[in-house]
Amino acid sequence: MRKRNESVTVEHERAAAASLDKGCSLRHSLRLPPAAAAAAADTGMKRPLGRRHGLWFRLQKLLIWLLGVYIAIPFLVKLCPAIQAKLVFLNFVRVPYFIDLKRPQDQGLNHTCNYYLQPEEDVTIGVWHTVPAALWKNARGKDQLWFEDALGSSHPVILYLHGNAGTRGGDHRVELYKVLSSLGYHVVTFDYRGWGDSIGSPSERGMTYDALHVFDWIKARSGENRVYIWGHSLGTGVATNLVRRLCERETPPDALILESPFTNIREEARSHPFSVASTQYFPGFDWFFLDPITTSGIKFANDENVKYISCSLLILHAEDDPVVPFHLGKKLYNIAATSRSFRDYKVQFVPFHTDLGYRHKYIYRSPELPRILREFLGKSEHEHHH
Repeated sequence: MRKRNESVTVEHERAAAASLDKGCSLRHSLRLPPAAAAAAADTGMKRPLGRRHGLWFRLQKLLIWLLGVYIAIPFLVKLCPAIQAKLVFLNFVRVPYFIDLKRPQDQGLNHTCNYYLQPEEDVTIGVWHTVPAALWKNARGKDQLWFEDALGSSHPVILYLHGNAGTRGGDHRVELYKVLSSLGYHVVTFDYRGWGDSIGSPSERGMTYDALHVFDWIKARSGENRVYIWGHSLGTGVATNLVRRLCERETPPDALILESPFTNIREEARSHPFSVASTQYFPGFDWFFLDPITTSGIKFANDENVKYISCSLLILHAEDDPVVPFHLGKKLYNIAATSRSFRDYKVQFVPFHTDLGYRHKYIYRSPELPRILREFLGKSEHEHHH
């Protein structure tokens, strides 16, 4: 009996040993070759390194691309001055969007009429005429003919020339129309060719001719009423171009108001915050960026124009203006004040302190503006007119 049990035990041990040998041989057969095992062991280390290498490679590509753009843009602007002209005009920026310029009442101008005038063949410009607030009730429901006849009323007229970008429906512009209307002025404004819904290609000559056409259109309807010209920012360049031409033909306006003016477009472009930063790090900035402006025929030489203007001049400028630096407005005033052409006319400079926060386009908020205009325009006529 013992022998049988022993034989069974021996057989179990042999079976277990055989099973163990089989398992060992199976594991041995699944074991990787030495080279593959080493590669597998390194995989865990190389994977993070590979990720870091790929990230650095992509960063290098991005830096090279940015460098290429940095180098290409100046040459592109130099070879295509029209690009720089678009950056000066910014007429392709239509802000606010989605407004119907045919409906000024949508902007709260219920006493405003929309016109379309044609200064030249293939050129059409959109015009807004806002009557004085005193005529608000009479203006409701009236047609264009009534508005044109209203220019012959006893209220003076301001021709407003806006700056670059946007349209005649810009928010700050609309707010100024309301202020001027409340003070008893007709306000006539328009979009230059290429702006808003006006048809044509923008240029300094074209913008000036548009302004001349609108001025003559006003004078043909306003009779003996006083007509003032108000330019803002880039519009100051159009304004001095216009007034110089009017003075040369001996039909000057009754006064010129310049809000946030510059001396000339080249000096303004160089003084712009973007340009100030660029000139420090970009060699040849003038040659690449400023010369193409002149090549495009864009000068807006306020500093030269004021030497040929013979009417009263009021300059308004905020000290914290980030677009047209305050010192340029002050410099223009100094040039005008010493010019022989203004010896018989009033020249006034009104600064607005930084603490007021009027910056480039919010001078209309000043509670002092009505008094400033009343005192200046009340004395703006040349003594020979009395």
